[in-house]
Amino acid sequence: MSGLERIAEGFASARASGRRAALMPYLMGGFPDVETSRRIGIAYAASGADLVELGVPYSDPLADGPVIHAAGTAALAAGVKLHDVLEVGRAIAEQVPVIVMCYANPIMARGLERFAEQLVAARASGLIVPDLPLEEAPAVLSTCDERGLALVPLVAPTTPQERLERIGAQARGFLYTVSLTGTTGERAGRQDGVAGVVARAAASTEVPVAVGFGISTPEQAAAAAAAGADGVIVGSRLVRAAGEGEDPVAAVGDLVREFSCGLTG
Repeated sequence: MSGLERIAEGFASARASGRRAALMPYLMGGFPDVETSRRIGIAYAASGADLVELGVPYSDPLADGPVIHAAGTAALAAGVKLHDVLEVGRAIAEQVPVIVMCYANPIMARGLERFAEQLVAARASGLIVPDLPLEEAPAVLSTCDERGLALVPLVAPTTPQERLERIGAQARGFLYTVSLTGTTGERAGRQDGVAGVVARAAASTEVPVAVGFGISTPEQAAAAAAAGADGVIVGSRLVRAAGEGEDPVAAVGDLVREFSCGLTG
């Protein structure tokens, strides 16, 4: 089964389980340490995750807010390498599809084809490159297509319509739809305007629309699903729990179950 097929299966599994949207928790690879991050990823799958977004720590993560940035910095300081993160991903991929989130520089430093082969070897299903602009995406898209990997692009509320349509036309797996302007991070209260953002994204693509950035409570996740999102990505809240809990695996497992319940029914 190709990565594209596994991602489609993940969304189908969510619907079969009665969730209104696929639950897609984010994991910083190697945080708080490599083995614990592996156990957290397995706990995600056991607690209701349909897909997992796996972050590769990077020194200059422009799209990440303070919680995820700090987690990546800690992982790098501990000596975590791409190989370690992909080994974590390999273990999680035995349970659910894994989409690797990696900034462009580590990819280009290794060579695009070599990096893609490493993803395939780790059984990853897709790739998110948050700092890869549309104009520079064709080579990465072609390399991923050749290997059955989904190159998942991002769109924002500020993306112009013509550009949104071009991005949506070449999206693979799903379209990562940023719910607000700014970086990742927890936000209090409702996120007004999500329905409009989702509607614009859905009209521009044939793949599912997954909403991320700022979703930190089950109520916000449920609201995103009610707004029409096919998937909900939860990041900073879970990363914070992984860093603060005496038993981080149990803490994130409980949280993922809460989010899963919020998306059910």
